[in-house]
Amino acid sequence: QIVHTRDLLMKMRHYAVMDHISDSFLETNVPLLVLIEAAKSGNEKEVKEYAQVFREHANKLVEVANLACSISNNEEGVKLVRMAATQIDSLCPQVINAALTLAARPQSKVAQDNMDVFKDQWEKQVRVLTEAVDDITSVDDFLSVSENHILEDVNKCVIALQEGDVDTLDRTAGAIRGRAARVIHIINAEMENYEAGVYTEKVLEATKLLSETVMPRFAEQVEVAIEALSANVPQPFEENEFIDASRLVYDGVRDIRKAVLMIRTPEELEDDSDFEQEDYDVRSRTSVQTEDDQLIAGQSARAIMAQLPQEEKAKIAEQVEIFHQEKSKLDAEVAKWDDSGNDIIVLAKQMCMIMMEMTDFTRGKGPLKNTSDVINAAKKIAEAGSRMDKLARAVADQCPDSACKQDLLAYLQRIALYCHQLNICSKVKAEVQNLGGELIVSGLDSATSLIQAAKNLMNAVVLTVKASYVASTKYQKVYGTAAVNSPVVSWKMKAPEKKPLVKREKPEEYQTRVRRGSQKKHISPVQALSEFKAMDSF
Repeated sequence: QIVHTRDLLMKMRHYAVMDHISDSFLETNVPLLVLIEAAKSGNEKEVKEYAQVFREHANKLVEVANLACSISNNEEGVKLVRMAATQIDSLCPQVINAALTLAARPQSKVAQDNMDVFKDQWEKQVRVLTEAVDDITSVDDFLSVSENHILEDVNKCVIALQEGDVDTLDRTAGAIRGRAARVIHIINAEMENYEAGVYTEKVLEATKLLSETVMPRFAEQVEVAIEALSANVPQPFEENEFIDASRLVYDGVRDIRKAVLMIRTPEELEDDSDFEQEDYDVRSRTSVQTEDDQLIAGQSARAIMAQLPQEEKAKIAEQVEIFHQEKSKLDAEVAKWDDSGNDIIVLAKQMCMIMMEMTDFTRGKGPLKNTSDVINAAKKIAEAGSRMDKLARAVADQCPDSACKQDLLAYLQRIALYCHQLNICSKVKAEVQNLGGELIVSGLDSATSLIQAAKNLMNAVVLTVKASYVASTKYQKVYGTAAVNSPVVSWKMKAPEKKPLVKREKPEEYQTRVRRGSQKKHISPVQALSEFKAMDSF
């Protein structure tokens, strides 16, 4: 119970931070534009007032960015966010000084140009900070928060429309447009991380529908409503048209979120359920009410792979057989060497084992259960590949033979390429295997792509092991072993398995052996000599 409560508190904190991010990074240029307009008019009093608003806005951006860092495990991304936040913090007073200078001399060309320079610099830094924060935050959480906010804003718009509150209607509709535009921008950027396929097509189709059809209709209805309410004599207009257009905005964002969640496993979706239960009974009759559908059947990705049609299973089995041939080559190569003191061999064995687990996954077997497991396995292989690259490059640096050195470096480039390819294929696998809980034909393509990438990587590892050994022998022959005080890895042949010097014979075989031994054959010396030479030459 305590553990469950702690987890729930962590989720609530995480959700609260995402709520701040969704609000703070919306219409980030408005405080700056208001400040500049006041400065251009030469009203120093207004400039000082808007400067305070601008300063609070900048402080809020920095504060929320640091909050985002506190819930992220992405170390490199956190560093970028903190650097961008520091730039915002230092740039804020300079922008205010430029605005005060322009307010004092609104006709000065130099002051105007100076303001333009700081305006461009500020907008650039805010974009950098926004993108950095987006990189370390969960797309799923962002969509969940944005969906809830848009639903709240849609209901506010409907209430403002019924009460004739033009200002609230205009302001809230602007917030809806801003949130929808940010959702579209972030999801389009996220889809660039995936290889084109069925999954990306469905997500991009949903974003295109929202941006090109739904939002223009919503903007049109908002304009009609504001004109009707702002007229001296209130004009009649279709309230239901506005409500329908507003509902379509919410439905569009929800459809985008559902499309994005198609590749998530049931376990990953459980985390969202605690925050999505709403009491629809307390809403007004005019509010937009929705229900979430079941996204994915309660099966693991591995179980779904096991249910593929026999025709597809047969094609996957063919690819796995080819992979096993490459694996046998690697097994034969690493079996020669003692892995104590040779991390290249250790890493090769680790990569081989992980790749076997990934190929087993495509057949519905092995320890990898979900798509996230496959992606994590690809990351582990990439990490092992990076470590092997570092070791092998150190071997290449000590190798005086340029040809051997170039061969080794070329094989290392292959490892980097195929590790990246394997990482992409693992994501493609995740895209298609749980599509709406249904098996689709592209599951075969993604599975074979994953196996082929693993096979290519396996081949590159074999060649790298061989080239590393050859390169290691070169500097010993040229410089002598004494010249290399600390070799990168130690290449020692693996000791053969222990066997008895004299084979123990069974009692029933003893007499037979003696009897056969008594039947001597006469062999001529020439024949014996020829047999000896044949064995020696072999």
